[in-house]
Amino acid sequence: MRTEQGVLKVSIGVTIFVATFGIVFGIVSRSSSIAFDGFYSLMDAGMSILALIVARLITGYAADTIQPSKLRDRFSVGFWHLEPIVLGANGMLLMGVSAYALVNAIGSVLAGGHRLLFDFAIIYAVVTLIACLTMATYGRRANRAIRSEFIALDVTAWLMSAGITAALLVAFIGGLLIQGTRYDWITPYIDPAVLALVCLVLIPMPISTVRRALSDILLMTPDSLKAQVDSVATAVAIRNGFLSYRAYVAKVGRSTQIDLYFIVPHGMPAKTIEEWDQLRDEIGEAIGGDDANRWLTILFTADVEWAE
Repeated sequence: MRTEQGVLKVSIGVTIFVATFGIVFGIVSRSSSIAFDGFYSLMDAGMSILALIVARLITGYAADTIQPSKLRDRFSVGFWHLEPIVLGANGMLLMGVSAYALVNAIGSVLAGGHRLLFDFAIIYAVVTLIACLTMATYGRRANRAIRSEFIALDVTAWLMSAGITAALLVAFIGGLLIQGTRYDWITPYIDPAVLALVCLVLIPMPISTVRRALSDILLMTPDSLKAQVDSVATAVAIRNGFLSYRAYVAKVGRSTQIDLYFIVPHGMPAKTIEEWDQLRDEIGEAIGGDDANRWLTILFTADVEWAE
């Protein structure tokens, strides 16, 4: 379980169990909040499966093991661009479902709420909370070495689910304690009220992930990466007597895409192909980064139009 795909497989299996458990107990206990929790987990499992497929495509392309070859021909520049698309879609979906559940919860409160079976609800909450916290801890520890955006998002989803479940557990225990007392009139409102509160907490949580994903989808240039490339390119231009350079930099998911054009003087003494390749190797080493997830193009031209 030391690979991205291995961790995601475990997460998917546990998520499907929790989702099925939640939907069944939501129906039995007549709890809309439990049913929402189960559906939320089921949706998360679907997105985790999609993330696993994308992770396999990305690593397979880097290792040149993608089969059949027609797939590589269709995606000749790799699959890195799918990662921010999946992350962004996942975040937007989580926010959308939470917003929809919030509207339904408010409607249920205004309609007078509904009673539920607290004993079944408490059993569900305890089991699910243990599962969520266990998976969040497992994913966070595994990701210290793997450093995957997909696993990081998966850990966030488990923590979000744990937060939901913890709130449900507190509310259900409180509802069980006040049954038959003078505060019994509150019990029909407990389930929708807790659901509304949880949704208010959940809705803004994926915003940072969606923001990063949109930045990658729009090919926005990270300031730190651009500064690093500019520093290397400036030193290379000065050292080799080049007139200037043009740098085009973007981060797409786990990959970095860098196009460097060096403007050489007209009439500059010719170099052999091997000498130009050696200079490219030196520039690539100076820029650094993960070679398996880096798309680096370095060109030399005396015509500025080729660089713009």
